[in-house]
Amino acid sequence: MEKSPLTTLCYIEKDGKYLMLHRVKKQKDVNKDKWIGIGGHFEKGESPEECLLREVREETGLTLTGFSFRGIVTFSAVGWPSEYMCLYTAECFEGTLTDCSEGTLEWVEKEALVSFSSEDHSASYQLWEGDRIFLKLLMEDAPFFSLKLSYDGDRLIEAVLNGAPMELLELRKEDGSLTGEVRERSMVHENGDLHGTSHVWIVRVSREGKFEILMQKRSANKDSYPGCYDISSAGHISAGCGYLDSALREMEEELGIQAEAEDLQEAFTHLGYAEAEFYGKTFKNAEISKVYVYGKPVEIQNLKLQREEVEGVCWMDYETLLSEVRTETEKGKPEKYCVFLDELEQLGMWLEENWNRNGR
Repeated sequence: MEKSPLTTLCYIEKDGKYLMLHRVKKQKDVNKDKWIGIGGHFEKGESPEECLLREVREETGLTLTGFSFRGIVTFSAVGWPSEYMCLYTAECFEGTLTDCSEGTLEWVEKEALVSFSSEDHSASYQLWEGDRIFLKLLMEDAPFFSLKLSYDGDRLIEAVLNGAPMELLELRKEDGSLTGEVRERSMVHENGDLHGTSHVWIVRVSREGKFEILMQKRSANKDSYPGCYDISSAGHISAGCGYLDSALREMEEELGIQAEAEDLQEAFTHLGYAEAEFYGKTFKNAEISKVYVYGKPVEIQNLKLQREEVEGVCWMDYETLLSEVRTETEKGKPEKYCVFLDELEQLGMWLEENWNRNGR
C-alpha cells in the first residue's frame, strides 16, 4: 500500500537529552545510518496525535502522557514524493524502553546533536543537515514554525523558514576548494566552519594623490558587528554560486552599483579568522575570500543603500584607516571597524604595485 505523505516525528526529552533512533537495522532505508527522532507515516484515518502516540509506542514501548506540537516540516527531494511532517516534543511519558526493529535507541545530549569537533568540524552524530536546523529551533524554544527542506540526495539545497529563505553556505578547505557539505549560515558561524566570501574594495585617488577607500557602516540591526565600519561591499558565497557572481550581486544589493565583471580586478585571496560575542552568543568567522578592487567613479549621493544592511558610507584616507584599524587590532576588541588588518595591509601593497594614481 502506498505510504501517506503525512508523517510525525517526536523528540522525547529527559535530563537534557533526546531519545534518538540510530537507523542501522534495515538495509533499504532512506535514513540508513542516520540518527533521527521517533515517528513514521500516518495510517489511514489517523489524526496527527493518533499517529504520534502509536509510533512512539511501537518504536520505543513508551506511552506519552504529554506532548507539544512544535512545527510543520515540508520535505522535498529530487526523485522522491514530498512529505509533510508534524513535529513534536514530549517530556511526559511512562513505561519501559524496549528494543526497536528499525534501529538502536539511545539517549543523546541535545547539544551533541548540533555540535561539531573544534579540530576538524566533523559531526558527533550523522544527521540530515536540515534536521540540525529544526533541532536548533526546538532547543531555542522557537514559537510554532513552518520549515521547508529540499534535498538532492544527501545534499541540502534549500531551507525556507516561515516563508523566508535561509542562507545556505558550502564549506571549503583552506585551499578554497569545496568540501561538498552545505550548512545554514548561523550554524556556520556557531561552529566556525570555513566558508567563502567575496570582498570588494572601492578605491579612488584624492587630489593630493592619496588612496581613499569607500567604507560602509553596518546596520545597527546586524547579527554581528552592528554599527561597525566594514569593507566597501562584501558577502557570503551562497551554495552553488561563485566568487565573482557574489561580488557583483552584493555591490548591486548593498550599494546600488551595477558593475560588470570586467570592472573588478581580482587582487588576491585572503584567509581569515575572527571570534567575538554578540547578543550573548559567540560568533566565529572563518572565511576564505576573493578580494577585488573597483575603481570606477562613485558618488555617495547617487548610491542606493540597502538599509537593512548598510546604515551609511563614507570615504576614508587609506593611511588613516590603516592606522586606526592597527590600533584597534592591538587592543584585541572590535569597536569601530570589522576588517582584517592583514587584508587591509595587503590591499595597500597591491595598490602601490598595481594602481596608477592618475587612474587605473
